[in-house]
Amino acid sequence: MKLHELTWPKLREVDRDQTVVIAPIASCEQHSRYLPTFTDSMLVGAVSEGVENTLPDQVMLLPVQWLGASEHHLPFGGTLTMRVDTHIDMLCELLTPMLAEGYKRIMLLNGHGGNIDTLHVALRKLQPHYKDRLLTGACYWEIAQNEFAEICEGPRKDVGHACEIETAMIMALRPELVQEDEIKDDFARASLPDSLRGLFVAQDMAQTTERGAVGYPSFATPENGKRFLEAAIGRVSEVVQALLNQPLPEYTSEI
Repeated sequence: MKLHELTWPKLREVDRDQTVVIAPIASCEQHSRYLPTFTDSMLVGAVSEGVENTLPDQVMLLPVQWLGASEHHLPFGGTLTMRVDTHIDMLCELLTPMLAEGYKRIMLLNGHGGNIDTLHVALRKLQPHYKDRLLTGACYWEIAQNEFAEICEGPRKDVGHACEIETAMIMALRPELVQEDEIKDDFARASLPDSLRGLFVAQDMAQTTERGAVGYPSFATPENGKRFLEAAIGRVSEVVQALLNQPLPEYTSEI
């Protein structure tokens, strides 16, 4: 079910206990010189729609929220963004009406690395008010991590930025948008000596990359892009079914 294709009377008939709300979130930001700025949104949109097509009676799919936390990409241009605190508030406000209507199981399905922290904080802010609900979230590539690693042909086996995986999937979905003559492998510069390994350092993409990418897009193929998409749709669908079988948290005010 797609929320944006139904009327409010039809939406009232949906079984809140046997439905997982999927809220896809992503970004509109630079993806180096060869992928479109809407890459993250197109990919999480394709994955989430594939899951809804697989489980049409068990998924309530919300429209892709394409504006993300992308300030770290601004030095390259071609980027629209919210501030981090604004994005956290937006995610809370996005989910609150669905929770108020009685939906029990929520999944924020993320397609942008910059949203990971805001996703976690938003769910933590909501949880004290909805202790009897399953409030969940993940990047689709985290859910399909093992499958992606088996498909990757380059030395990096996970998602970077404008990497082999993202490039391959856009090749499969929208090949006319890929500037293949601009594809070049790019690597995050080491920001800390080994003696400081383990520290998080807040830096933007211009400080850590040459062309605004991280990974090995030269290994990307449309054939593997289709395999990545199928793997992500399959694994996320499995997680949705597992969520439906997962008991809701028990909550008592007496401790």
